[in-house]
Amino acid sequence: MSAPKPYKFIDDDEVNLTFMVREGISFPYLTKLSKHIHFNIDDWASYLHLSERTIQRYKKENKTFDPIYSEKIIMIELLYKKGIEVFGDENKFYAWMDYKSIPLGGVKPKELLDTAFGINMIRDELGRIEHGILA
Repeated sequence: MSAPKPYKFIDDDEVNLTFMVREGISFPYLTKLSKHIHFNIDDWASYLHLSERTIQRYKKENKTFDPIYSEKIIMIELLYKKGIEVFGDENKFYAWMDYKSIPLGGVKPKELLDTAFGINMIRDELGRIEHGILA
């Protein structure tokens, strides 16, 4: 039996990302991403401001997510891609996301994924870490 293929994050080509958002993210895409970044339906419900039941309906009806939700999914995926690059190890980044951060207001970075502002705060903090600027 061969080893599972490593997850390949999307490219950050804004033109392609814009088209992806407009077309909508499929439930199978979300499932594949979820397995890689260790999110469950509960997590996505919180970050997308949708009920679990609504997310399950997307699955059942084989529906793509509306652009507003697709954009948030892609923003989170790109953030995780950046975080893994900065930390050099996905497990270190995942641990950092679950650890309270003083520069981020004393909350776990993962708790900020429900807003674009929160995602941008995490991205900015990753930039500071990447350049050795620690608070």
